[in-house]
Amino acid sequence: MGVRWGLVSTAAINQEILVGARASDRVDITTVASRTQERADTYAAANGIARAHGSYDALMDDPEVDAVYISTPNDSHVSLTMQALDAGKHVLVEKPFSRHAAQVEAACTLAESKGLMLSEAFMWRHNPQTAKVRELVADGAVGRIVTVRATFAFDLEGLRGSTDTRFDPALDGGGMMDVGCYCLNGIRLITGAEPERVSAEQIVGPSGVDVAFAATMRMGGVVLGQFECSFITTHRDELEVIGEEGSLFVDDPWHCWEPGIELRRHTGMGHRDGLGVERIAVPVADSYRLQLENLTDAIEGRAELLNGPAEAIKQARAMEALYLAADTGATVVLN
Repeated sequence: MGVRWGLVSTAAINQEILVGARASDRVDITTVASRTQERADTYAAANGIARAHGSYDALMDDPEVDAVYISTPNDSHVSLTMQALDAGKHVLVEKPFSRHAAQVEAACTLAESKGLMLSEAFMWRHNPQTAKVRELVADGAVGRIVTVRATFAFDLEGLRGSTDTRFDPALDGGGMMDVGCYCLNGIRLITGAEPERVSAEQIVGPSGVDVAFAATMRMGGVVLGQFECSFITTHRDELEVIGEEGSLFVDDPWHCWEPGIELRRHTGMGHRDGLGVERIAVPVADSYRLQLENLTDAIEGRAELLNGPAEAIKQARAMEALYLAADTGATVVLN
């Protein structure tokens, strides 16, 4: 019978999930829920989903759903995850899980107590490009890492308008929550370390959420992490790993639509010497498909969960510290 997946909401991001599922022979999305039966029925018919529920509660209580993907606004991620876990469902929850570490810890404790899989949906971690960057770093391609820099920004108002839910503080909106969390996640993964000390600055927009956010972090004692994100600039998404002997540059690190890595090294000692660039090809792959397959395989005991509860807790702790630093203007030291 396999794992039967249900979609909690009809959010736009579901289209990426549905495309990924259709490309897989191991992922079966059988059910969708919305806040009205009419909307759920319409969505199910348009997307070839067999069953529809007119409330989230109904989906949670459905014995024919084994796992759920939660794609509601940020403020409901934790409560719906807890509800799903209480109902015996495995959970893939859209990022960010929460900026409040205690909430994420409670959810992860519940998942462990019930023997259920729980993963925060950082799909980029599943892409071959990410694996290749980590492999190059581990093999010493750039020498000892000194700094990891990350960027993710776009003009949200120009794209979606000022009424987009990501501008709503009541729904836990904000640039750091939406795109900055990728940058933080990337720095944490590539350095293999957690922030020990963080400082941050933000620009708060008219609605009350951060529309631009920048941070510097000390990672693992000897590595610096720097990132910036925004809702008010043109589209930029980059990841750069800078080592003592060279650097790795990725122009599309998060979506991985056009994968590829540049290994950059100077050909001599002086600043006038040329820059040697080796372009490393990476196969195109659907990160959403790989993410769904990993969780499905983990549920069925065929694979280890790539991005499990421990990672979600560490991510939330760092998010919490960064917001505290930005709100207070003080450097925050993490235990």
